Amino acid sequence: MSRSASIGKGDLVSSTRSALIVRGGWDGHQPVEATDLFVPFLREQGFEVRIEDGPGIYADAETMAGIDLIVQSNTMNSIEPDALKGLRAAIEAGTGMAGWHGGIADSYRNSSDYLQLIGGQFATHPSRHPDQRIGKAQDNYLPYTVELTELGRSHEIMAGLSDFELETEQYWVLHDDLNDVLATTTHPVQPYHPWHRPVVSPAVWTRLWGQGRIFVATPGHSVEVLQDANVRTIIERGMLWASR
Repeated sequence: MSRSASIGKGDLVSSTRSALIVRGGWDGHQPVEATDLFVPFLREQGFEVRIEDGPGIYADAETMAGIDLIVQSNTMNSIEPDALKGLRAAIEAGTGMAGWHGGIADSYRNSSDYLQLIGGQFATHPSRHPDQRIGKAQDNYLPYTVELTELGRSHEIMAGLSDFELETEQYWVLHDDLNDVLATTTHPVQPYHPWHRPVVSPAVWTRLWGQGRIFVATPGHSVEVLQDANVRTIIERGMLWASR
């Protein structure tokens, strides 16, 4: 059975909205520590926060009807058909959904309906030159640029931000044209990789689904990346944008 917990209201802010954090899956993405990082912000914004350690809650239609924002950090897990149906129904009815990295873009690989909902699926993260690999996670940490699109430069989530640099996993994402892409990243051609021209992947996007809004940022492999000023600003704004 999923554990749930309620995070109380702040002393000076009356909670007027409800946020549901669903976390779990692969521990390498630090789902507990990563989501805990944003709980104080959500409380400050007037959300009452509930935390679940799996997606089973999505099947509870009565609960989901009262959720304004889902924040999901649940990598390489599975989802039951009734939970997925409930998630899609909630978003279609107006519940917002937000997440970062594999916690939203690599959550339920066995479900094409989930992939359609989110609009992007992690495919790979290119690695360093073979001579630089040491058999650890850092083998996949590359310096790269997050580049704002024309749409991104005029969007409230990216307001005041410019292109910025990161050194972490650079997600190659399979995606579709329903996404409104706010930022991209380009995978260069390297002699030790098999592709033959640069590949552009979305790094930040939004998506409208029925009455609901979805926000995705692909940076966020670790708490350290989430603490980057640009990444944290984008995610915090993205959560507010997505909320009902």
